[in-house]
Amino acid sequence: MYLKSALHIFLLSLVALQQLELGTGSRILAAFFFPGKSHFMMTNAIIRELVKQGHEVTFITPFSLAKEKLGPNYKEIVIPQYDFWPEIKEMTNKNTVLEMTDLPNFAFLRMVNVMGIHSTDFALEQPEIQAVINEKNKIGKYDLLLAEQFFNEGALILGHLYQIPTITVSTFGNANYLSQLFGVVSPWSYVPHAYMPYTDRMSLWERIGNVAINAAEDLVREFSYYPGQDAVLKKHFSKLLDRVPTIKELERNISAILLNSYMPLASSRPMAYNMIPVGGLHIQPPKALPEHLQKFLDGATHGAIYFSLGSQVRSADLPPEKLKVFLEVFGSLKQRVLWKFEDESLPNLPANVKVQSWLPQGDILAHPNVKVFIAHGGLFGTQEAVYNSVPILGMPVYCDQHQNINQGKKAEYALGLDYRKVTVEELRGLLLELIENPKYRNNIKKASRIFRDRPLGAMDTAMYWINYVIEHRGAPHLVAAGVHLPWYQFYLLDIVGLALAVILLPIVALILICRRSSKPKSTPTKKKTKKN
Repeated sequence: MYLKSALHIFLLSLVALQQLELGTGSRILAAFFFPGKSHFMMTNAIIRELVKQGHEVTFITPFSLAKEKLGPNYKEIVIPQYDFWPEIKEMTNKNTVLEMTDLPNFAFLRMVNVMGIHSTDFALEQPEIQAVINEKNKIGKYDLLLAEQFFNEGALILGHLYQIPTITVSTFGNANYLSQLFGVVSPWSYVPHAYMPYTDRMSLWERIGNVAINAAEDLVREFSYYPGQDAVLKKHFSKLLDRVPTIKELERNISAILLNSYMPLASSRPMAYNMIPVGGLHIQPPKALPEHLQKFLDGATHGAIYFSLGSQVRSADLPPEKLKVFLEVFGSLKQRVLWKFEDESLPNLPANVKVQSWLPQGDILAHPNVKVFIAHGGLFGTQEAVYNSVPILGMPVYCDQHQNINQGKKAEYALGLDYRKVTVEELRGLLLELIENPKYRNNIKKASRIFRDRPLGAMDTAMYWINYVIEHRGAPHLVAAGVHLPWYQFYLLDIVGLALAVILLPIVALILICRRSSKPKSTPTKKKTKKN
């Protein structure tokens, strides 16, 4: 009897130990170099959830989470923030982000490429990163590298050094250059480039423009951007490694990518198995607002308008004459206006307008009295507005903002304006149209239902695939064979060249034969004999 009881306890102990082993979290190295604060809305949400689920996370970041006291499983390596503004001003001759509305897309493409190479070089120079690079016992220290897919591809070398699989995070959503990275052809006929203000229904001239910028980006990456990033790696790793891998070789080690996109905010397009849409994972259940904000919105019996241009674009940089337009219109409305404005001492403020330098945007948009969101069309804000069913008045400035707003205009849950040309009449008319016409609220409710309706929540989807890649040791079965093809084979240019040769060579040969046969034969001249 005692023997049987002892055996039973022993077996239960083995099961408990097995469960304990299965429940042990993985060790994740997360390397995020780019100091774009809005990008970390998604990144920080992922880091928090990984720690919450029991993973050990070492987070390389320019923005500390130390105040959140995430616990013993969290370790951070804080690096200095790369100051890209002097570089941007030099390349663009612009003093503020707001002025970048006029920046040509090709110039913006060049700017982010240069900024990416220099910020990668800057990050790899930091002593904190050098300590990670020169760690003696690398093998077995981590199970996964998590890195941002945003012009800092040099960070991928950490996966090579530690011999671990890699998952990247695209806070930007989908992009043309991801096509070759994941082995799928993205049709330029109906998939618009993120920098272009197009939807998936493009005219002939729009398709020409779309082909031009997509082709230009592919060529620039192949012959300028990749060599630039390769040079950065050689500079920092030529003494450490016998052979420094190229960026393209490192990209082939990417097991999956978490994309900050989801329908209906992104149009349908070809996707590989390892391209995981998790748009909106940063959105949390609304928290209680500070008392003064709660009271302000609760008292908005005719509704409220929320106005914010995000973390990069400053409302305070609006020209004085345009500020006057906004204030005049706001003062004439029955609705209250809550405005994220960097200078809280804004003069001539109407009684129904409250300004504050920082506002809890997600919690405000969740308030039932908010009727319109005046926004620049950034991806995170657009997702929050759609999630909370708040129609958008967009004033896009640069990058994907034009496309996000045009997508909303197409679906009829958003309207747009150009802040440089806006008048009192136009602004008032657009706001009243969004407030009084029920179709905008109905359409954004429909978009919200689609955005929310998923087989698994956005964050749960991200966690599933992170755990999946770790469990299957990189999950190489997810990766398409197209990632191993050179660009000319990927786009079948070798086949096109061969086809042209097969068609043109016989034609050229026939032309040459015809030209030779059509030439008149020269007849020999008779020599005259001299008579004596």
